[in-house]
Amino acid sequence: MTTPTPDTSARWGLTFPLDGIPLADQRRLVEALPDLGFTDLWSMETAGADAFTPLALASVWAPQLNLGTAIVPVHTRGPALLAMQTAALAEAAPGRFTLGVGASSPVIVEDWNAVPHEQPFGRSRDTVRFLKAALTGQVVDTHYPTFAVRRFRLERVPAQTPPVLLAALRPGMLRLAAQEADGTILNWLSADDVTTVVDEFRAAGGDGKTVAARIFVCPTADADYARALGRRLIAGYLTVPAYAAFHRWLGREEQLKPMWEAWAAGDRKGAAASVPDEVVDALIVHGEPGRVREELHRYAANGVGIPVPAILPTPEMADRAAAPRDRRQAVAAAVLAVSPG
Repeated sequence: MTTPTPDTSARWGLTFPLDGIPLADQRRLVEALPDLGFTDLWSMETAGADAFTPLALASVWAPQLNLGTAIVPVHTRGPALLAMQTAALAEAAPGRFTLGVGASSPVIVEDWNAVPHEQPFGRSRDTVRFLKAALTGQVVDTHYPTFAVRRFRLERVPAQTPPVLLAALRPGMLRLAAQEADGTILNWLSADDVTTVVDEFRAAGGDGKTVAARIFVCPTADADYARALGRRLIAGYLTVPAYAAFHRWLGREEQLKPMWEAWAAGDRKGAAASVPDEVVDALIVHGEPGRVREELHRYAANGVGIPVPAILPTPEMADRAAAPRDRRQAVAAAVLAVSPG
């Protein structure tokens, strides 16, 4: 890798672990990230790695990096277990860990984890309130509206209390994040959408609080490949009711209505095919490295304090016939493309 000149004006993250390389083989790449200008690693939790284990490894591999989860669902762990996992990672990476939680989706919570996805707003509110008390070592003996905790106290209280961020899309959850959490985590929005969302967050009391955003990036000059991949992802995600409502609020009702109708009719391929190029190009950053970095910096300029690129597989990364060394080189090239430059 050629090392770019780091941008020290803001934090800059990367979604971790990366696809295409076994987790145990990602140490050298993680160790190199600070020299490339990265300040943060943020995990995710869907059906791959859990949110905490990769960050525990990274806390040792690159002790300069800030670490965060984006996100841990509020339903899939009990309140005490969530507090314990948070405290353990905060102890392993003192002053460098941020917990990001969110309501997640019925598929992840109900279909995959066998937990009712009930009262997502209330559960998010109550989880943040519980964590803000528990992580400071208080005894929590409280009946919250969505759950009750009896006489719980952390045995290992982190010396530095980790911030708690709440994932948010529309005004209600943005207000909750602004008023109850230490910041918010955004997802599935364009650089131009950031202004709308951040203005709402700040107006609700979030001015000065942390704003992180996961940004999907496919660093390839093959626009047809990137758009085909982007259409499949958009059809899979933005048909989830919460994301559909989010994009209606952002003004994409007419652009995405054919996709929603096809999906509701059971036509998955038709739904993906109906997503316009302009929507894909807005929500999936793709192109040559220079164009990718320019677009990522627009997110930061519009109000994202911690851009967190999530690298989608490029044609070289997706080539299952490629030798492991070639795939590792393709991943390294993609990481360099999303570095701050």
